[in-house]
Amino acid sequence: MKPVLAIVGRPNVGKSTLFNRMTKSRDAIVADFAGLTRDRHYGDGRLGEHEFIVIDTGGFEPDSTTGIVKEMARQTRQAVAEADAVIFVVDVRAGVTGQDHDIAR
Repeated sequence: MKPVLAIVGRPNVGKSTLFNRMTKSRDAIVADFAGLTRDRHYGDGRLGEHEFIVIDTGGFEPDSTTGIVKEMARQTRQAVAEADAVIFVVDVRAGVTGQDHDIAR
């Protein structure tokens, strides 16, 4: 069985770009504005002879309580529950933010 990797982080930090690199595809839509990815998106990756499944997630806002942002957080939590490992992406230019600390918890 292939290991499953979930990519999580704040909105618009490069999760979908990383997903495309890991899957050697352009399956995830990439844009310069937040909120484009809203649910889980799966792809197959390979590093040498090691195969794996990658899950791209929407921007995670753990304290959201209503609307689409709440559903995006639910989708991210589901991806984490399915994953064997989590890749936590932060924006190097912005540095680690308070929201990043909240997500890490």
